[in-house]
Amino acid sequence: MTLPHDPLWPRAGNWPAWPDSEAQAGAQHPDAAIIGVPTHATSLSPTGAHATPAAIRQALQRFSPTLMGPPAIDLRDHITVADAGDIHDPDTAEGIERTVEAVRSLSHSVRRVIALGGDNSLTYPVARGAGARGLITFDAHFDLRDGVSNGSPVRRLIDDAPTGERIDPHRIVQIGVADYANSAAYAERAAGYGIRVVTLDEFRARGIADVATEALRIAGGEPVITGAGVQDAGELPDAGGVPDAGGLPDAADSRIHLDIDVDVCDRSVAPGCPASVPGGLHAWELRSLTRAIAHDPRVVSADIAEVDATADTPDGRTVRLAALCVLELLAGMVR
Repeated sequence: MTLPHDPLWPRAGNWPAWPDSEAQAGAQHPDAAIIGVPTHATSLSPTGAHATPAAIRQALQRFSPTLMGPPAIDLRDHITVADAGDIHDPDTAEGIERTVEAVRSLSHSVRRVIALGGDNSLTYPVARGAGARGLITFDAHFDLRDGVSNGSPVRRLIDDAPTGERIDPHRIVQIGVADYANSAAYAERAAGYGIRVVTLDEFRARGIADVATEALRIAGGEPVITGAGVQDAGELPDAGGVPDAGGLPDAADSRIHLDIDVDVCDRSVAPGCPASVPGGLHAWELRSLTRAIAHDPRVVSADIAEVDATADTPDGRTVRLAALCVLELLAGMVR
């Protein structure tokens, strides 16, 4: 379908390629980078998620880069974005390390890296590459399975990552974990790790702002305030992560990765997610929650996962929602 052209109605997406020549490298770095990580080979259910990065890029052109405010704000006037292309064959051991290195390189130059998946296995290399010390997931599932699959990235970040790249489970917050989509054994595993789990029911009872504030505090390594007084937010990795005199960890230890597994949403708005269930988040809830978390500059990386573009409805509603999450991640960078 050919989209109409109107010089007064700009379209999102179509960002310039990441600077890869010596001449371009001398230019000012963009604020954010997009990278495709089309993981799919280890998915627990058949998926065409490797087709999704291209589909999201195409869907972005259906939207404008304008926030209504008021006043109306064109994101292009406030942040710059570059597209770093796709990782080749990211499911192999070599591909995982290519992803880690690509994200690490981008992270040295931009404020936020946004990875387009792919199934949820991309969370493992992207969070590692970004140097994340805290993790927030929007997900109906725990992703704490054994082995290597789209059901294991959170456990792998805790147990399998190289020394110095592991995430302390006390700095992991999982939002949207759903009834009838998990097992008691994995709930016990999450509790044993010390992960903060916000179930779908708790999220709905408390609201977006309250849950987002708590999640950012825990993942950012801030001390937890209890009735007994101030307690550590967990055993922080590396000596540099000990909270300073102001009560906050240093910048390097405050880095947070956000995993947006779109199957946290209701199946009516995310039919292209193989594991989405009726009763999940509404589209507006996912978008608002994404922007609420994305306002925090400690969120240095994010991924969008578990969308199978080949299984979406003819109107492309799941891919379009994923594309809007990209824009919400960028909107959160605008103060």
